[in-house]
Amino acid sequence: MMAAAVLALYAMVAVVALPRLLGRGEWADRAPRLAICVWLAGCASVAASAIFSALAVAIPGNVVGHGLAEFFQACADMLSDGASLAAPDARVALLGAGLVAARIAYCGAAILLRARRERRRHAEMLNLLGRHDGALDAVVLDHDEAAAYCLPGRDGRAVITTAALRSLAPEQVAAVLAHEQAHLRGRHHLVLAAAEAFCRAFPHLPLFARARSEIARLIELLADDVAARRHPRIHIAAALVRLATGRTPAFALGAGGETALTRVRRMLSPAAPLELRERVAGLAVVALLLIGPAAVAVIPGVSSFLAHHCHNISLF
Repeated sequence: MMAAAVLALYAMVAVVALPRLLGRGEWADRAPRLAICVWLAGCASVAASAIFSALAVAIPGNVVGHGLAEFFQACADMLSDGASLAAPDARVALLGAGLVAARIAYCGAAILLRARRERRRHAEMLNLLGRHDGALDAVVLDHDEAAAYCLPGRDGRAVITTAALRSLAPEQVAAVLAHEQAHLRGRHHLVLAAAEAFCRAFPHLPLFARARSEIARLIELLADDVAARRHPRIHIAAALVRLATGRTPAFALGAGGETALTRVRRMLSPAAPLELRERVAGLAVVALLLIGPAAVAVIPGVSSFLAHHCHNISLF
């Protein structure tokens, strides 16, 4: 029961404390890819802690310690009607763990399916109204609002409007399309879907709401950095200024948006990247967040396993 209490307490504290801890300083802007991993690991850590806490209540550690066969038998007993091990609190805990996992899976699937339907409808519209430009490797859409975005998915494509082509210089067009290609190659829509699934599964909790907004912002910074590997930052910044007010579909990833002006300053005055020790520390935090809940959950079982086998050895 101690492991269950620790995991439950961590989950309750982390949903409030982690947003404050992870939001400190400007380290995330200097390493957006690492920051995205940390935010997702924090969300997964809290969800896993809630699930493992319930499982720790439902399945005693000594049952796990005596062998996997008895472990699975205990699970089967708890799900059967006449099991002697299936105490009411164990049944409730096991049901709670299943509900948490099912809620996350359901929200994730619903988000992906809805986005897929909307992207399919938009792709049909692009097939009718847009034209593919081989030189740009993008779909050109006749529209009087300057915008550039990408339509992710299996047949992902970058889209730019004729107004954007008129207002941007050729090198700026190349830079902004490199930004959109970075979204497509990185499958950033799946990262956003994961953050949205956590937020929708557990609404009004500070960690998941903050993680969704931060990941959406960091993904744009990451795409900017990828584009900056091949194009001058000044061209990316100039394109962002012109596309700042451009609107894009909700299910697409656009170069403009609310964060455009902040990203312009970042492009023009880039901060120094994280040092090696800082990156190692960040990776260690990711590993701790992901492995920690599982490690705490298995401690009682491992302790029981060692005690049981050490006792048997001592008998010989």
